[in-house]
Amino acid sequence: MTYNYFRLPNGIRLIHRQTSSKVAHCALMVNTGSRDEDEHENGMAHLIEHMIFKGTTKRKAYHILSRLEHVGGDLNAYTTKEETCIHASFLAEHLDRTLELFADIAFNSTFPAAELDKEKDVILDEINSYKDTPSEEIFDEFENIVFKGHPIGRNILGTAENISRISRSDIFRFISRNYSTDQMVISLVGPMHFEVFKHLSDRYFGQVFNLRNTSKRRAFDHYQPMSESVERSGFLSHCTIGNLAFDQRHPLRFAMILLNNILGGPGLNSRLNLNIREKYGFCYTIESHFSSYSDTGLFVIYLGTDPKSLEKTIQLVYKELKKFTDTSLGELQLHRAKKQLTGQLAISFESGMSEALAIARSHMLFDVVDDMGDLANRINNVSSNQLMEAARQVFDPNRISTLIFHSATKK
Repeated sequence: MTYNYFRLPNGIRLIHRQTSSKVAHCALMVNTGSRDEDEHENGMAHLIEHMIFKGTTKRKAYHILSRLEHVGGDLNAYTTKEETCIHASFLAEHLDRTLELFADIAFNSTFPAAELDKEKDVILDEINSYKDTPSEEIFDEFENIVFKGHPIGRNILGTAENISRISRSDIFRFISRNYSTDQMVISLVGPMHFEVFKHLSDRYFGQVFNLRNTSKRRAFDHYQPMSESVERSGFLSHCTIGNLAFDQRHPLRFAMILLNNILGGPGLNSRLNLNIREKYGFCYTIESHFSSYSDTGLFVIYLGTDPKSLEKTIQLVYKELKKFTDTSLGELQLHRAKKQLTGQLAISFESGMSEALAIARSHMLFDVVDDMGDLANRINNVSSNQLMEAARQVFDPNRISTLIFHSATKK
């Protein structure tokens, strides 16, 4: 894969890969998310992501939402702890239309008061829908336990109280403090020549004022392992087990990615799936996740099981973790694990949108992008000793936190 790079005078970076498809995928990503909010602003970044579709200086909500959909395109956005992204898939002939729309909603949004009131109600419904889904809510609550008192632990959606009192002036203050052009990346995966992408990007983004971020992220440095149990309605008991892990630049990050994939990744042959779900039939869902942030990371195992099987299932999870800390993977096991992960990554890159988002994030954070060959090399260079070292640091039972949603429903 060959990636092309360019930086506009205002600091906005471009990354591009030319394909033979008739469809293109484009993303505008900014290095701002929910962890950049003050406590009273919790939910602000996500609210802004919703509101940029509600009106600009030249478009109303209907015209924004119809601009790409009228030509068969797909427009969307999302917010995470550390980034906000607008993205679209469309026929290649509509690149001009797409970039013009991205620039309009990113820099000319007016956040109309009437629309703001309506969208607050939508987000309050979204918050309530999460509370109705314990298998999703438990992840947010677990992060709040692990990162207690820190912005990175707060729910991206915010609280009903905060959302209700946010004003238009609050939004403009947050934007001026947190959005910076030198922390923005536009990625494009599609059949267009790079010079066309550069020309159109300069036309619509080149005249944007050079914005500078004035806020500083507060590092997280006060983790204390905790265990909590909460009663919830429902027939299943839900449990999360985890610990701090490695940040985006840590030398053991790729070892942790591989370790997580072996333990509880998406493959049906993951250790947790084979040795707990398949062997004993205790869980419908059991999986693990590793998230790396700019200055920290999080590893978490999730399981949902019948209350009668909960304690036994937790014991089996700890047994699997101990295997990684006490015994190194054999050469054949390690080879198979690496082949599986590189295959999964290659398949994910077959999705043009997945690639556009991945390269935007990588370019935003590291200023360069690893192609599939580079990623495969990084994975293949992970040693069994590195896997064991990562396991010993992250799977240390004295450092693990646990959150349980106990079933309060009697069968």
